[in-house]
Amino acid sequence: MKNRIVRAVAGTFILISLLLAHYVNPNWFWFTAFVGANLLQSSITRWCLMEDILKKLGVKD
Repeated sequence: MKNRIVRAVAGTFILISLLLAHYVNPNWFWFTAFVGANLLQSSITRWCLMEDILKKLGVKD
């Protein structure tokens, strides 16, 4: 369950930042890049802050 939530949150952040970059300010692409960099980092290190947050909130695997 945690894995699905992490993917859903990352996908939502990317879509929202793309919309904000298109309609508000292109600097929102930096947020898109940040989310992508965090996804890449978590695939390499096998550590994800969102998983730690969900664990503390009591979400089970």
